[in-house]
This record gives sequence, C-alpha cells and structure tokens, in this order.
Amino acid sequence: MSVQVAVLLVLLGAGVGAVGTLVGAGGGFLLTPILLIVYPHESAQTITAISLAAVWVNSTSGSIAYARQRRIDFRSGLVFGAATLPGAVGGAILVGYVPRRLFDAIMAVSLGAVAVWIARHKNRRVEHGGTLRVLVDRTGTEWRYRVPLARGALYSLGVGFASSFLGIGGGVFHVPILVAGLGFPTHIATATSHFVLAQMSAAGVVTHFVQGSYRVGQGLRRSLALGVGVAAGAQLGAHLSTRTPPVVIERLLAAGLILVAVRLAVSAG
Repeated sequence: MSVQVAVLLVLLGAGVGAVGTLVGAGGGFLLTPILLIVYPHESAQTITAISLAAVWVNSTSGSIAYARQRRIDFRSGLVFGAATLPGAVGGAILVGYVPRRLFDAIMAVSLGAVAVWIARHKNRRVEHGGTLRVLVDRTGTEWRYRVPLARGALYSLGVGFASSFLGIGGGVFHVPILVAGLGFPTHIATATSHFVLAQMSAAGVVTHFVQGSYRVGQGLRRSLALGVGVAAGAQLGAHLSTRTPPVVIERLLAAGLILVAVRLAVSAG
C-alpha cells in the first residue's frame, strides 16, 4: 500500500468516524458500502473484516468521549452488549459463505429498510414499560426514561448478527431501536449505542482474526490506516453531538442510509 493510499484511507476514516459517532452508528454503515465500491474485487468477508476493525476503533474512541459527557447508560449497555455477542460471532462466520454480488444486494435492501423505518418512526415517542433510568450529564441536563431490558436484549441479539454479517457495526440498527423501539432519548441512545458497538465489534474482529481474514491481501494495513482516522474523527463527532438537535441526527442517519443503499443497489443490479 502506497503512502498516498494510506493518507486517503486515514482521511476517509476521519470523515466516517466523525459522522458515525455523531449519529451513534459507528460509521460502518458508510464505510462498508464505500469499501465495496472502492475494492470491487475483494470478498465480502475481507471487506466486513476491515470495516469491523474500523468500527471497533471508532466505537471505543467515541465511547471514551461520550463517557466524559456522562451520556452512556452503562447498565443497559452491558446487558445489550452481552446479548449481541452470539449473533456477532455467527454473522462473522456466515458472511464467508455469501457471494459478493448477493452481499451487495442484501446490504442495499437492509440499509434502505432501516432508512424507511427511521423516517416512519422519528416523530413517534411513546412511554415504554421497564426499569426507570435517571441520568444527569456533564452539562447538568437530566434524562428520565424507562428501559424494557428483556425486550432490548432480544433486539440486540438480532442486531449483533446483522451488524457482524454486514460489517457495519450495528449502530445503524441499534440507535433507531433504542429510540423508537425502547424509548431512549436520542442523545442517550447514540452514546449508549457506541458503548454496545465497542463490545459487539470486538467480538466480530476477534472472530475474523481467528479465521485469518486480516491476512488476506492488505487487510491489516488498510484496517490500521482507517483506524487512525476514525479514532480522531470519533472525538470530533462526539463533540458535535452536544450541539446537534435530535431531529437533525435522525435525518442525517436516514439520508446517509438512503444514499448508500441506492448506490449499492446499482452495483448489484
């Protein structure tokens, strides 16, 4: 890998890291489709392995920033993170058996479906039964909401599989579920999603490492270059999130999903 390519990957990682942390999605929902376009001859397994490594760095860096802001619901995050692990391992293994063209089509349909779901549910905020949570962030803002832990763990099991299989980290699925499905405030959802992502993506990365995915071609070097960028970008995204209204975060997430879904649908067609 040349120096020029390494620099471009670092810059790409920084941009993806900033946007991914801002919307709580970890950046994989943008990075995986971009890598599919940039490296059309790489296998789906190699692409998802590289993307998951970047997502792990991004989510870990973002979690540190959000922890400083005191916006992570750690108790819920630990339960949801544990629930994602079986699915994350299974998804990382199964993707090795899927042809690249079919993978592109599955990715396009998945992202498009989530974008529609976000658009339909963004204004529906209802009270959900469950354990009361009261968080006070660094600015003194108090957040009160209830968490149905059992239902959230069940959702997280499916999110773990889908995220690892697609290599997108899962925040793109988990943030909408936390907000519309479980009643989390948007800013708490984005922060907690990053904490869950750090656990989930770590399981996927370890599985890919054991399978030897990072020894194929320049997978490891590409992962390292992207990791440097996303680590820095995540800090910027977390800072911007404190100044961004919830509705803007949701619209950015939906718009990004639609754009990459259309591009991948064209590639798979």
